[in-house]
Amino acid sequence: MRYGSVCSGIEAATVAWEPLGWECSFVSEIEAFPSAVLAHHWPDIPNHGDFTTITEASDGASGIDLLVGGTPCQAFSIAGLRKGLDDDRGNLALEYCRLAERLGPSWLVWENVPGVLSSNEGRDFGAFLGALEELGYGWAYRTLDAQHFGVAQRRRRVFVVGCADGQWQRAAAVLFERESMSGHPPPSREARADVAGAIADGTGERGYRNDLDTSGAFVPTMLDGYNMLTERHTAPSLSVDVHHNRQILGPIPVDLAQVTSASNRSNPVPGDPSYTLASTSRPAVAYNARQDPVHSIHSTPPLDTDGQSVAVGARRLTPVEWERLQGFPDDHTLVPYRGKLAKDGPRYRAIGNSMAVPVMRWLGERIVFTARTAPS
Repeated sequence: MRYGSVCSGIEAATVAWEPLGWECSFVSEIEAFPSAVLAHHWPDIPNHGDFTTITEASDGASGIDLLVGGTPCQAFSIAGLRKGLDDDRGNLALEYCRLAERLGPSWLVWENVPGVLSSNEGRDFGAFLGALEELGYGWAYRTLDAQHFGVAQRRRRVFVVGCADGQWQRAAAVLFERESMSGHPPPSREARADVAGAIADGTGERGYRNDLDTSGAFVPTMLDGYNMLTERHTAPSLSVDVHHNRQILGPIPVDLAQVTSASNRSNPVPGDPSYTLASTSRPAVAYNARQDPVHSIHSTPPLDTDGQSVAVGARRLTPVEWERLQGFPDDHTLVPYRGKLAKDGPRYRAIGNSMAVPVMRWLGERIVFTARTAPS
């Protein structure tokens, strides 16, 4: 499968699809730091910058089988101005369709925020799907949450799959498994217990060492009794320790921007996945800090297993933890940038804007399966 990637970012698609034996023919990214990440990891793949200028004659663009892209979401985000297709960024969704018309790939994969479904009362999304249909693509769309694909964050995104020659059945077969159509979903609390379950090949194959639970999926946890102010060593990273005698507490994800109101949740639950990563977010983990009540982020301190009140400290997630929450290998974004190794700021922004690797891996596997099982 040869594919082209637009609005590539730090290229979650290629991290996900290289293990499938797919070949990336070109990328397209205009921002400086993500472009530096692309050049570092894939120096031989042409970066065409502004994808609206790509033609069939562009390097690597001719004869691709699939076009993938997540056009800018700000125009559709509920947190944004919601100008939809009236926003130049929103109009890039239609430019994506025009590029598909020029290159003629057999498959399309497009991603955006759930707000695209309600932007302009659904008319914007309808215009996008209508454009695909006018180009002869059969399409299907589905909202997928990364927490169900082996990463510990809630990240709901809309994915559209298009298939040439109007074959909407094949597009639907990629996004909807037969078992998902049974009409008997599990109770919500039962589903919560499975949110960190690994997908078929497991996240462990991408080098996550021992940061895995018994199912092979990465799960963040905190160490009991750590005091950020008095202990002179690195703050605890998200990890799982099932082999050593350390007391482990489940994660309590918080948003540092919300510390004055406790934690952006009325009752954070140990074991819950983290909040959705975004380029402007400040996600953190709360941990037991018995000797640090001044820095408690809860107006009413939680209770430990003995029913005793404990204080809770918080620290911002590290770039490596952000990478893990998106399914990337450690230090994927730790690349040379402007004469030195990249600082944390551009790394956070690029990771927060990315797609989740395990979701893209699942989509690739589904496309391969559908292509192989389609009637001749």
